[in-house]
Amino acid sequence: MEKPIQELDVVALTEDIPSENLLRGQVGTVVHVYSPTDFEVEFVDENGRTYALATLSASQLFRLRFGPVAA
Repeated sequence: MEKPIQELDVVALTEDIPSENLLRGQVGTVVHVYSPTDFEVEFVDENGRTYALATLSASQLFRLRFGPVAA
C-alpha cells in the first residue's frame, strides 16, 4: 500500500502550474499538510532561497524515494 504524502516529504510536480511559474518535474518539499489531499509545498533554488510556495493537491505531486522500498 502506498504511504500517504507527509510533512517534509520530497515531491515532484506531475504537471505544469503556470500561475506559480512551476513546471512538471520541479522538486519541492512538503512544509504543511492541510488534509490527506492538500499540501503546502516549498520550492528552493540551489542556494536555499525559496522561489515558490504553493498549495497543491495530491494529484499534482509525486513522492520521491531515496532508498530501497520494502517488498
